[in-house]
Amino acid sequence: MKRSVTAAVRFLRAHKISYAEHLYAYQERGGTSVSAHELGVSEHVVVKTLVMQTETGKPLVVLMHGDKQVSTKGLARIIGTKGVAPCDPVVANKHSGYIVGGTSPFGTRKTMPIYMEKSILDLPRIYINGGAKGFLVSLAPNVLADVLNAVPVSVATEGD
Repeated sequence: MKRSVTAAVRFLRAHKISYAEHLYAYQERGGTSVSAHELGVSEHVVVKTLVMQTETGKPLVVLMHGDKQVSTKGLARIIGTKGVAPCDPVVANKHSGYIVGGTSPFGTRKTMPIYMEKSILDLPRIYINGGAKGFLVSLAPNVLADVLNAVPVSVATEGD
């Protein structure tokens, strides 16, 4: 199965970022547990890309370990806004240019502030969406801070 070149792949290539491609059998609503299982890695090293918005509708991206959830109250407090909530999938698609389930933080349609759980930086390698369903790229986590200017925050809560 060959993946077509996504906006994320074009971004990674343009920035000369070293990465590896990983294809897996995507399952609707399967989440990071499916991709981690398919690739034989811990769900903790699979990073999900979440498009959220403030109470005023300002979009932002949160990068979180696959086995954790985002404390939206904690994030709102850190960024100085009243509230943060996940975007409706249609709105998220307009902001990112990706279909939900295939959202990558690389090569988004709109430039949005990016926040990442700071413990992601402690991992030797992460797996993150490459811009399509069933397609992850693995790379060094420092790329998120160095190239995307992702702001490290501590907002993880235990997964469901």
